Amino acid sequence: MPSDTPVSVDQRIVEAAARLPAHGGVTGWASLRWAGGSWFQGTGRGSELLPVTLALGSRHTLRPGHLLGVSQELVPPSELLRLRGVRLTSARWSVAYEMRKAATDEAAIVAFEMAAYDDLVSVEELAALTQSELWIRQGVQRVRDVLCMLEENSWSPMEPVMRLAWQLDAGAPRPRANHPVFDLSGRFVGTPDLFDPIAGVYGLYDGALHLAGEVRHADVVKEAAYRRLGLEGVTMMAGDLADRGAFVGRLRGAYARAEQRPAHQRRWLPGLPDWWVPTATVAQRRALSAHQRRRLLRYRSAA
Repeated sequence: MPSDTPVSVDQRIVEAAARLPAHGGVTGWASLRWAGGSWFQGTGRGSELLPVTLALGSRHTLRPGHLLGVSQELVPPSELLRLRGVRLTSARWSVAYEMRKAATDEAAIVAFEMAAYDDLVSVEELAALTQSELWIRQGVQRVRDVLCMLEENSWSPMEPVMRLAWQLDAGAPRPRANHPVFDLSGRFVGTPDLFDPIAGVYGLYDGALHLAGEVRHADVVKEAAYRRLGLEGVTMMAGDLADRGAFVGRLRGAYARAEQRPAHQRRWLPGLPDWWVPTATVAQRRALSAHQRRRLLRYRSAA
């Protein structure tokens, strides 16, 4: 390669793929990135570069190197494909690899949900893999264990983190991810990151993007609109990630206030109006036409 070739994430994937023998493929986050996974940037939480992993089986001479990982798992031919000149493991195999090798269950769940964001894999497809080609592979039990906790409608990596704290740390009912809120007349009000429509509690993750400017202004306007409906809100901030106790306390306070809300002040619609086109699952989004995707899903990137 010319010495001045830019070292982008896609360039790293291409260079690693060039070392593939006649079998195997790029797997894990790099495969999901090449297949269109917009959240897979090739970096860890500390912004360190992650290695590109090649799934080769045991009969090869390639060894791991700088930013190159090698998996000795033999991938069935049915789980290999070629996309834009690069041989990959399938999306469901790739996300299962990420989940099995993740440091924690939480990281495994985030990996799946960011793949589902771009409709690369569904819970149903992943579950089928655990019962077929993957059923005796190392780490598959973790995938099976977290299947019931997976969500197909998370819009950013911090949303599943907040949802798990909501459920596991606070012991609150499982909220809906990015569930639209409507007033009693069926008018759309907004889409909080998490929403319990029965209790009337919503959650927002407030990252660096939300601290100033137009994004912060929009957040304040939406929060005021939610309050007018009688909803109670709670916000998770970056500082809550290391110690979730403060968030748990705020969430429990929101539930306590919501429980005291008189019935006549509950001005939100618990369900969806008839005119709304649901896009909460991978199957629903895959069924959309190209025009519908542009019109109905543009709000996800804007959020």
